[in-house]
Amino acid sequence: MAETSAATEPTETRPEATRPARPARPAGGVQSVDRAIELLELLADFGGESGLSELAQHTGLPLPTIHRLLRTLLTQGYVRQTPSRRYTLGPRLIRLGESAGRQLGAGARPYLEQLARDLGESANLAMIDRDMAVYVAQASSSHSMRMFTEVGRRVFTHCTGVGKAVLAQLPDQTVREIVARVGMPPATDQSITDVDTLLAELATTRERGYAIDDGEQELGVRCFAVAVPDAPTPTALSVSGPAARVTYEFGERAVPVLHRIAAELTRELITAAP
Repeated sequence: MAETSAATEPTETRPEATRPARPARPAGGVQSVDRAIELLELLADFGGESGLSELAQHTGLPLPTIHRLLRTLLTQGYVRQTPSRRYTLGPRLIRLGESAGRQLGAGARPYLEQLARDLGESANLAMIDRDMAVYVAQASSSHSMRMFTEVGRRVFTHCTGVGKAVLAQLPDQTVREIVARVGMPPATDQSITDVDTLLAELATTRERGYAIDDGEQELGVRCFAVAVPDAPTPTALSVSGPAARVTYEFGERAVPVLHRIAAELTRELITAAP
């Protein structure tokens, strides 16, 4: 794969990237690997594309060091270089991401099946990815009329229960940046379509400990969602169904169960971590 040498480029102004803090590198870790991972995470935070000067600004690493690391990632296909000499995430990451998602979904599925059995409605697990919520696991209700969400489906965060539960874990400024990039298109006439109303809804979500989608993604459907605490990436667990069954009285019973299963999921993630 062709590559170009490091070049001085104009300094670009970009909002500060916000993501969960990475754990400190353990003693005996490989510094170059840690730095390469940091570059990949920054590229993801920047929407998948960045220039050398931006990466240097946010990492504090010298340009030659960044270029050497990127050259290795480029050769392996984990980044690619555009004609404008910027760097983007590479195609080999797709396979890794799909495999990680399958593994996470497989590990989470027993918990979602238990949730669906306990509450009698469909359960979903979703996380934020490139400014959208992506479903990584699902367990269906046993009712003939039930909600079904395809694993891998990407949805806007402002009009879904899992999306709002994810956004509530982020600073307001980060939420503003996300909706500025992807917009707030209405899915129904119940959808929130302005950022100030969304931020007020997220404040309520944080205070009460759960999010609600009340016909905002699909008319006649209601969803209750909670955050999965301490997940490496902001993640949410939800239960949804027809509004005639998933009432607010149902929510009073469902939310404690959601919190319990979310805590169990957290322990599973921590146990599975190296």
